[in-house]
This record gives sequence, C-alpha cells and structure tokens, in this order.
Amino acid sequence: MVHSIAVSREGAQIGAYLDDTYFEQVDTRVIAVGERDGLPWAAVEDCLFHPQGGGQPADRGWLADAEIVPVRDRDAGLVVATAPVGGGLPSLAVGERVRARIDLEVRTLHAALHTAGHLVEAVGRMQGWEMVASNHFPGQARIEFQVPGPDARLADPEGREELTAELRAAAAAAVADDLPVFARCLADGRRVVHLDALHAAPCGGTHVRSLGDLTGLALPTLKVKKGRIRVSYTATHRSPR
Repeated sequence: MVHSIAVSREGAQIGAYLDDTYFEQVDTRVIAVGERDGLPWAAVEDCLFHPQGGGQPADRGWLADAEIVPVRDRDAGLVVATAPVGGGLPSLAVGERVRARIDLEVRTLHAALHTAGHLVEAVGRMQGWEMVASNHFPGQARIEFQVPGPDARLADPEGREELTAELRAAAAAAVADDLPVFARCLADGRRVVHLDALHAAPCGGTHVRSLGDLTGLALPTLKVKKGRIRVSYTATHRSPR
C-alpha cells in the first residue's frame, strides 16, 4: 500500500520508521539536499529508512526507484539517503514529491533480531546480570553481560549449559505468552521500548508487534570471555498471519 501523508511541519523530518515497523512505502517530499563525503544526499519528510545504529544495521531502501543507503547526518540533523557504492542518486530538488520504500523482508528480519536482543537482555537480567554490549546484526547477534559477583557455574561447562537452559526456558515462555512490544516517549524525549511488563529500555530501533512474531529463536551455550558473559542468538520473523 502507498501512503500519502500531508505536510505537517515545514522542513521537519518525521521518523516514520519508528512509528510503524511495517510501513513499507510512502509518497512524501524532499526537505533537504546536500553532499556527504563528496557524494550527494537527499532527505525526505516522512523517513521510512532506519540508519545503522544502536547495534542494528541500516535498512535496504529506494528513493524514486534508485537504491539508497540511509545514514544519520549529524551536521544536518537528519537521516539522509545516499547512493550505495557503484550506484547513483537521482537529481532531486527541495519540495519535489518522491516515493520512498524499504525492503520489508530485510526490515522485519532486523526488527526480529533487535527485539530478540531485548528479550535476551531481559532474561539475563533475571539472573542478576547487567548488559554491557549488544549487536543485532544477522549472523553476529549477541548480548554481553557483566556479573555483579562470582558464580561458580560460569567456570564449569555443565554450569554454563545449565544457565543457558534457564535463559532458553525464560525466553521461550515470553514468546509463548506473546507479550506485546511497544514504545513510549518520555518527557525528556527518550524513546523507551517495552516488552510488556517484562522489560523496558531506551531504544531507537525497529521492533516486532509482539513476541509471538519471533520464530526460530535459538541460544547456543553461553561463553565467558575476558570476564564477560556472551549470549549469542538467532531469530527470524514468522510468516504473516
């Protein structure tokens, strides 16, 4: 479906990718153009494109049928569309109407991995662990924790498998309960993503509607490296209802 959204704020960018993970394409308008590292870029009012950040990879997207790479430009204060290596960006002018779209299959994979990462963090916190690092990239997804005190099970292979089994069981229960996933903005502007009452964390990523949308969630046996617990994981988005 193509959405046409009326202009609501002159020159402002709306983070549509945060409003609806499943928002696939939109007719919008160009609000700024410029250059980045010698390459042209364009920014649109209704931004569907999630840029790389927060441990999540960038969306695959198109602007006026040209493939683009979304990047957060700190100078402009906007998410801008740039051309991929070997590609090109069409000549666009401020105020010009243009169609933006994303690869929804890639988006939902990223959203599933990011949400699963929050779930892994949640079940790790049940053990009293504190998250210190995260990566939600396909094939690299992991959450790293530090432990407030000694735990003999971490030094023993059977103990690590026992701990992993506890994490798996807690995560599977939350998925079976199909807990809702939603975001709320605090008074200070921070966006907080909730896994119902189970977990909440500041986050600027895309997420599934509920934990029941996750499938293939798997946690290999955790590892301990340089005093940190590393919990790797995989997950995908289930087929549409």
